[in-house]
Amino acid sequence: MSDAACERKIALLRASWTYFDEVASRVSAELRKGPRGGGRDRDKIVRHANGAEIQEFAKKVGINTPHDAWRRPEDLRAHREAYCAAIREYNSRGAWARTWTVQYVIRHSAYHMLDHAWEMEDRDLSDGS
Repeated sequence: MSDAACERKIALLRASWTYFDEVASRVSAELRKGPRGGGRDRDKIVRHANGAEIQEFAKKVGINTPHDAWRRPEDLRAHREAYCAAIREYNSRGAWARTWTVQYVIRHSAYHMLDHAWEMEDRDLSDGS
């Protein structure tokens, strides 16, 4: 994809992170249970969503971030900057991210964050939900 298209998609990925972080900061820690009484609470969703990106998606573009980087905002910011830089670099070379295209890495990362942000919103127990 062109550099301009890559930057546009990275901007959308960044927006998904911003939205996810904002939702996680305002929803209740305990979330409404599913129809069978299960489901993760907020902190487990945050760990899962960020952990999947750190341990699975980012590794496809050569980023090896410590698995617990999601716990510290400054480490998560550094991871996200490195991830975006690696995406740009892979795109500039026309390289595949292992078995995924660079476009798919971006799209899947953004989708995963948004899906879990919406899940937290849907299951929020805060006043006004």
